[in-house]
Amino acid sequence: MENQEQATPNRRIKSFVLRQGRMSKAQQHALNQAWPDYGLEPEDKILDLEAVFGRRAPTYLEIGFGMGTSLAAMAKANPDRNYIGIEVHRPGVGALCKLIEEQGLTNIRLFNHDAIEVLEKSIPPARLAGVYLFFPDPWHKARHKKRRILNAEFADKIAHYLETGGEFHMATDWQDYAEQMMEVMSATKGYENRAGVNQYMPRPDYRPLTKFEQRGHRLGHGVWDLIFVKKP
Repeated sequence: MENQEQATPNRRIKSFVLRQGRMSKAQQHALNQAWPDYGLEPEDKILDLEAVFGRRAPTYLEIGFGMGTSLAAMAKANPDRNYIGIEVHRPGVGALCKLIEEQGLTNIRLFNHDAIEVLEKSIPPARLAGVYLFFPDPWHKARHKKRRILNAEFADKIAHYLETGGEFHMATDWQDYAEQMMEVMSATKGYENRAGVNQYMPRPDYRPLTKFEQRGHRLGHGVWDLIFVKKP
């Protein structure tokens, strides 16, 4: 059921619709098996990242990892890094748990919850080496664009959790959302565009090319990557 936009004057407009969907037996089994070791719950205390991962390593956060293919690929390719994934869609969490089991990944931890609440309750400030926001819901209808997660308040919030030199990497296949991202990020103090003023980045090698994106390329669709670095 879609969230109401303004139920009370102070209620935050949600950037997502909670869709639990139907999980396959394999996804449910993987979720049951992996969640005790890899699942996290937002609580009113900040995570001790060293305790959570059993080591000290650069930690990267992906917001809205979908079915988890990109996050699993990055974790497999970079075993020296820690990854935290946040996703509201439970079948996607189950799908990533399945990949974790199949590939023997140990450097991922997961939240099945609202990203804003996870950030505020669980993530320590100035500790993330990078934050990824890949292909967020574009809310392409004009009346829904206020639901887009990337706005000035969100950009400021992400900076709070990045370490100095940490990167906020966004990608979208909607041009008007890319333009909005560029406008918002360029106006937010404390960031520098890694590609240069008002410039987009080529897709970095570390961001996997998804099947969805490959199909878009064949159809002539564009994809825009933006990487902004937190300044001292």
